[in-house]
Amino acid sequence: MLLDCDTGIDDALAIITAGRAPGVDLVGIGCTWGNIDVDQAVRNSHHLLTLLGRTDIPVARGAAGPLDGSPPVYSPHVHGRDGAGNVGAVDHVPQVSPESAAEQLLRLSREHEGILHIVAVGPLTNLALALETDPDLAGRVAHVTIMGGAALSPGNVTAAAEANIFHDPEAAAIVFAAPWPMTMVGLDVTMRSLITEKHRARLAAGGSVARHCAAILDHYFDFYTGVTGRRCAGNHDALAVAVAAGLVQATLSPVVHVEVDTSDGPSRGSTVADLRGMWADHPPVAGARHRVVLQTSPGFEDTMIALILTADG
Repeated sequence: MLLDCDTGIDDALAIITAGRAPGVDLVGIGCTWGNIDVDQAVRNSHHLLTLLGRTDIPVARGAAGPLDGSPPVYSPHVHGRDGAGNVGAVDHVPQVSPESAAEQLLRLSREHEGILHIVAVGPLTNLALALETDPDLAGRVAHVTIMGGAALSPGNVTAAAEANIFHDPEAAAIVFAAPWPMTMVGLDVTMRSLITEKHRARLAAGGSVARHCAAILDHYFDFYTGVTGRRCAGNHDALAVAVAAGLVQATLSPVVHVEVDTSDGPSRGSTVADLRGMWADHPPVAGARHRVVLQTSPGFEDTMIALILTADG
């Protein structure tokens, strides 16, 4: 697995989940802008790997802004100024790969041709840059799973658009158009996989990795209180890792055509999934390769907490 992320709070949970999940060989982390600037994303990612004792996993710096050159927009109100709930290791000095995230992706796609699974949980800029450099990339990758988009649910940045897609619709359009099989784990399921105060209390009573997660979630819950009306949070990025790793089952996930709206109108950044087959119980769609997860089996949150609690050995 190659994880591409904009390491804020939910990305941190995804990194730990990927690092601890049985059967997952995490071969690299590519960082991008999004929740925070790319340099802080690199710092946060390497700090987490240090806590896990996994500094053997390379961390590569990627895109610092959208594909079209427009100014990046961050989310400190959600993830804190440091992307870690304002309790992160801002003085941590990371070891950074000499490759860019796109270069790392291309290299790993050759070294692990046919078996590399990319899990992208931030804006899709790095993936788009890699595809622009080498369009044959798609043929070497086994699967791409993204946390992003919304099929039947509302967006979380606008009424129509989810943040990761909205941050760089042009990049997302390139990634969705590439001829590789994709799974979209969007707000339809991530906002139904809730991390609660009960989960946070279990983490707070654990080891150093678990206590770090509990501390960063405190800030996250503050933000999500305004979304859900209570102290909890959607389990976005780790759920995408879980779907990719088989830690949770997608109980309803039709394979359909999905396009990204790159217009300048109110639906910019939306993922338009052709779900007209729902009235016929989602029959096969000729030529479709976008698996859209609409329902998952329950209980992954407890599985994730248990994985995190084992991170200190």
